[in-house]
Parts: sequence; C-alpha cells; structure tokens
Amino acid sequence: MPSEHDLTAIGTDEFWGFEQNPADLLIEQYQQIAQEEMATLPFYRAEMPIVVEMQQHEGQWLGTVLTPWMLSVVILPGPDQVWSLRKLGERIALSLPRGDMTFMVGELPKTGQLLSCSLMSPIEPHISADEGKALVADTLKMLLSLPVQDEATPVSVSRRELFLRKR
Repeated sequence: MPSEHDLTAIGTDEFWGFEQNPADLLIEQYQQIAQEEMATLPFYRAEMPIVVEMQQHEGQWLGTVLTPWMLSVVILPGPDQVWSLRKLGERIALSLPRGDMTFMVGELPKTGQLLSCSLMSPIEPHISADEGKALVADTLKMLLSLPVQDEATPVSVSRRELFLRKR
C-alpha cells in the first residue's frame, strides 16, 4: 500500500487510493497552481483562501475545494481502492446522496487522477473569504445529505416503508 504522499501505479493502467485524508496534499498543489498559473488572471480573488475539506464516502475520498478562482467537488480513491487510469477530460456521471452529478477526469502532479465537478467558476465577487470557508463545509454536508421531500408529496413514517423501495 502507498503512504499518504505516494503516487503509486499498479502496472501502467491502475493506481492505489489514499490511506490518509489527501486534503493537505490538495491544498499544497492548489497553492502551487495559484502562484504559478492563476494569480495574474482577472478573476483571481487573492483574498479568498484555499480550503479543502474531505471525508470518506463509500470507500472514496469526497471533498469540496475552494480556491481564489473556483469552488468544486473532488473525488479521489480511498484506502484499499484501486482506480483504473482514465482518459483526461472523460466525463463520469455519479450518484451522491443529494443527487446525480457529472465529474470530469483531471490530474494533479502529486495526487494523480481525480474526479472533479465545478460548482462555481469563477468565485462570485460578493462572497467574502469567511463565507467561502463556510461554503466548503456546507457544500460537503449538502452533498452527503438525503434530499428533502416535496411538501406536496405525502410522507410515510413507517420504518418498513423507509427501508423498502417500491418497483
């Protein structure tokens, strides 16, 4: 198994997941991208911090990323996971508790391939740094929350009906 910071391929078409939370590794890479590629662009918000919050969901690392230029959802392979390498730019539809989302295969030097879904790019100018930080946690919580049912639809309180799905 690779350590937290190893990018280990298995052969040429697969790679291991991350045993430890890769948030710090993502922050480090986005800081480098900010300095080397993004800081001179007109939509870059220098006052906006780089914040990454991740947690495991169904064996993968799911997280939200805030940078001075975007807010996105990312997924990386989790502990004991092996991902097949995919074509960069490939789109993959996934179902999360909150609903279906389309992710794009991307790549960063120290984490290798990841799945990313842009939620806001560029960052809205009215959002403060503190609001951006709160948005990261709130977005992750929302992604993993079950959808709220429409008030017009009757709600069953039966435990049995809660766990059984009708076909």
